[in-house]
Amino acid sequence: MSDMSRYDEEQMIKLKKKELRREVRRLRAAHSDEEIHAMSRKVLEHVKELPEYQSADTLLLYVDCKHETETSDIIRQAWADGKRTAVPKVIGQDMKFFYITSLEKDLEEGYFGIREPYEINPADDAADRPGTLMLMPGVAFDDACHRIGYGGGFYDRYLELHPGLATAALAFEFQVMREVPFEEFDIRPGKIVTEKRVISCRQE
Repeated sequence: MSDMSRYDEEQMIKLKKKELRREVRRLRAAHSDEEIHAMSRKVLEHVKELPEYQSADTLLLYVDCKHETETSDIIRQAWADGKRTAVPKVIGQDMKFFYITSLEKDLEEGYFGIREPYEINPADDAADRPGTLMLMPGVAFDDACHRIGYGGGFYDRYLELHPGLATAALAFEFQVMREVPFEEFDIRPGKIVTEKRVISCRQE
């Protein structure tokens, strides 16, 4: 493949990703808060059944916003199950996780209005330790577990540094497409959990 055709292909992939992000934003906005919450509760039930969740002592997970799959109930469930939880904060071009013990007291408004933890209790030890599970967000997925993120590359860079970390992406069924465009550097989650099913991914 020539440099020019490779460039054209990369630009086409970026354009398709942008269009999918716009489409999923529209689909999320079309659901009421009550519908999002009800579907998120079903996602939680599937998460609780994951062997990776049951054996985990620590969860790395996002703080939801703008009709993403909600994580507050998952965090509370993890605490009830005796697990530690850590959520991300964007620092420059990187993402770092910090432990939290309260959704009300340990978070502040941060990157793009997303609630982020105070830089008090770093979870730098967690990602490379057995017993840690990351529950990650995404915009769109397919049955092969290719993932379209929000375009910042934070999770791809983080997972590249921690290749042994167990991962599962949380999504609603309407975010799982027949096929999504992907690039070589895109890192796939180990599983995708929706309100209807768990998709196990064969890593190549």
